[in-house]
Amino acid sequence: LPYSSDHPRHISRNIPYAALLRAARICSDVNDFHTECIRIDMSLLLNEYPPSFIRKQFYHFFHCNNAMNVLTELNANSYRYLHQKSLYQPTRREKQLTVVLKDAVLSPAVLKTKVWDKSIMYPRYQFDASNSKTLSVQFYKWWKNYYKNEKASLRTVKIRLVANTNETVESYLIHKKPPKEILTRMEDDAHNR
Repeated sequence: LPYSSDHPRHISRNIPYAALLRAARICSDVNDFHTECIRIDMSLLLNEYPPSFIRKQFYHFFHCNNAMNVLTELNANSYRYLHQKSLYQPTRREKQLTVVLKDAVLSPAVLKTKVWDKSIMYPRYQFDASNSKTLSVQFYKWWKNYYKNEKASLRTVKIRLVANTNETVESYLIHKKPPKEILTRMEDDAHNR
């Protein structure tokens, strides 16, 4: 799948990490994982990610998962630990579901009070890569001129622009994790060979 997206630039940091995590979950052998890392690296380069950014994100992934030996020398034991750790690690959606199911009876979401801060406003806008940088600058300038002056009643309110992105079929397919039964069956088949 392509790694180009219409997301804001700060979300692009998640794409290499998610791709490496997906590869660590799916590949049962260190050499297969290494091949997949090369493919991820090439895909990111073809989608115009800077090489220094890619290198930094790869280093971040291996550092966070205590698997620097896999990055430097393709250590099979370290990779097996990384594979097992990532395989049984719940996804973000699974974590949210367990929290909701665990607390659903004790404190339903309907009864929880939402924290409302009158001093911060979160206006939403549809993200578009062509105007995202200029839009925020223009918006803050406009806000300062008309609402943050001495006469305005909103001068103490802080603004945090929030970008809405388009959900596409591609994004649904990218974030799907194969069932654990399939992944463990693949791992058992690899050990039996």
